[in-house]
Amino acid sequence: MNLKGSLSLLLLHILSLGPSHGYGIAKEIKRISQGTLEFAEGTIYPTLHDLEKQGLIEAYDEEINGRTRRYYKLTSAGQAALNQERAEWQQFSLGVNRILGETV
Repeated sequence: MNLKGSLSLLLLHILSLGPSHGYGIAKEIKRISQGTLEFAEGTIYPTLHDLEKQGLIEAYDEEINGRTRRYYKLTSAGQAALNQERAEWQQFSLGVNRILGETV
């Protein structure tokens, strides 16, 4: 699996927890990873747009406190892609851990 492509896996997973906007997604990734992973919004938005073009997520606008925010939510195709990418990641990380001599 392409490590560079792991951002889409992370975004799909975060959106499987519920709809969110780009900044909220970035904060959640940082929080869950305990600061190990941190992505700027400028990195996240192009990937969100690609996922939307692929039909894996849907975007909608919502007004909160007088501000309009673009939210994203997972589609059923996105859930299927998440399941597939998660399985591929687990196989990839298992292989790397075996090479490094670590057990899972």
